Amino acid sequence: MESFFASLKKESCHRVKSETQDEAKRSIFEYIEVFYNRIRRLSSLGYVSPDEYERAGKKA
Repeated sequence: MESFFASLKKESCHRVKSETQDEAKRSIFEYIEVFYNRIRRLSSLGYVSPDEYERAGKKA
């Protein structure tokens, strides 16, 4: 979890300035659901995205 939160802060929170709490929530949701789970490759998963990892596990 610490690694995830460090990535969230480096890759999202420090790059986007939110005017409201709703904007901040939307930005964090997009980071997690769009970028982190579907695109970002994780070394702990063999350099595939969590989405790719899950799909590969269901095929095996």
